[in-house]
Amino acid sequence: MALDSSEQPGPPITKFESMLRTDDVYFFDAEDFEEIIHHYLNHGKVSLAKKAIKMGLQQHPNSLDIRLLDVEVMVFENEFEDAERILDELQLLEPNNEEIFVQRANIQSKQDNHLGAITLLHKALELTDEVTDLYSLLGMEYLFIDDYTMARKCFIQCLEADPEDYASLYNTIYCYEFLDEHDGAIRYLNTYLDSNPYCQIAWHQLGKQYYAVKMYPEALAAFDFAIISDDSFLGAYFEKGKVLEKLGRYEEAIENYNTTTQLEDPTSHAYLRIGKC
Repeated sequence: MALDSSEQPGPPITKFESMLRTDDVYFFDAEDFEEIIHHYLNHGKVSLAKKAIKMGLQQHPNSLDIRLLDVEVMVFENEFEDAERILDELQLLEPNNEEIFVQRANIQSKQDNHLGAITLLHKALELTDEVTDLYSLLGMEYLFIDDYTMARKCFIQCLEADPEDYASLYNTIYCYEFLDEHDGAIRYLNTYLDSNPYCQIAWHQLGKQYYAVKMYPEALAAFDFAIISDDSFLGAYFEKGKVLEKLGRYEEAIENYNTTTQLEDPTSHAYLRIGKC
């Protein structure tokens, strides 16, 4: 599973790119190769990742982690038979390595066998304590089969491990919305905000849920808190404008819509709302 794509290139990457420019051959630790490969994969530079994998396996032919990264690229390029063959070899060496099951699950998912992928990911969960990424993958697989209740449980597990996993927060609320459980979403978001009171995304989502059930004063308060948490949050201003319209406070609504045109390039939708006001 990949590292954070926001990380800046470190010395191993700089050294590797210098080597490519000069045609010299430098030695790297296996861990350095892993960092280099993750960096290129996270930035969509698959050809450079493949070069690093090839060189990594030349210098460290027994590195299971580099071989697993090789498998990850094969799966990305739909080379499933080759990937499965290598996974079979690796599983003989390390039968309880959770990443082997993750890559097998990726293959099943790409072949639209989402139930098979779910079974494999549950097996991976039994083999590791680092479960956040696995629950995220599981949540997506449940979404593929329209099991929004199980998907929601998985994304909530992600948030319990990492409250700043905002992708999982969005996915959790998406599941509540699809199940038409706005009251449940409101309860969940209020509980989440008890522990994360400055999360503008959660306030914004809470405001949208209040708006959906026509609790306009509560929605207005939630959007205000979103703006207090981040005064450049364009979405909160726009949604606040919609609430103010519902309350008949048109001049205030126009102010909020105008704010959105100042924060980013004006949109036709903003001008439409201003015109209606």
